Amino acid sequence: MPRQYIDCREIPSDTKCTVAIAADSERELVDAAVQHAVAVHGHTDTPEFRKQITSAIKQGTPPVEAPTQHAAAAS
Repeated sequence: MPRQYIDCREIPSDTKCTVAIAADSERELVDAAVQHAVAVHGHTDTPEFRKQITSAIKQGTPPVEAPTQHAAAAS
């Protein structure tokens, strides 16, 4: 299974979070991303929120450079 990631830099926020989370399994990635979102960003862990997190997953590893807002909007 290919590496997968979620990059907070791609999600507009007031905190300008720079965390990127990567894992080999979708379940592990979603669990870690939800824990981060709840603890740092104040989200609530719900089935709907987990679906949103799952939809933000990308294949590969996070880029070293922060994505531009234009590239993030096109994703």
